[in-house]
Amino acid sequence: MTARTRLLDPAVGRALSALSATAKKGLGDPALAELVVIRASQLNHCACLDMHLAIAREYGVSEEQLGLPAAWEEADEVFDERERAALALTEAVTVLTGGFVPDEVYERAAKHFDETRLAHLIGLVVAIDNWNRVMVARRIPPGGYTP
Repeated sequence: MTARTRLLDPAVGRALSALSATAKKGLGDPALAELVVIRASQLNHCACLDMHLAIAREYGVSEEQLGLPAAWEEADEVFDERERAALALTEAVTVLTGGFVPDEVYERAAKHFDETRLAHLIGLVVAIDNWNRVMVARRIPPGGYTP
């Protein structure tokens, strides 16, 4: 397996970076943003996890939380309700089982995020899902990130 480095046009990379940055800023919670991108990246089997784990540590995300995004539903003592709602929405948008986000998942998130922050949360999931697809298509291996 070799990396396919020529698959991303620089203009596309800048556009994806701008979307990611805008969504993260609008969400207003960089630690939660990294938990969201970690969970989506797990679901998408993206090797960028090493980068997002390092960034999450910079934002003070605990090792306990970093070890459990895949088990957020069972980790009531590790993730609060707001974090669990964001992770549920992340999974629903990333996987799109049945072709849509279930109303109950959206409504759960809407209880914890105002309209603007909810829009940014969804934008963040869309952004990381796109980045994951680009990175997986390019077969970029882990280990290239340095803070």
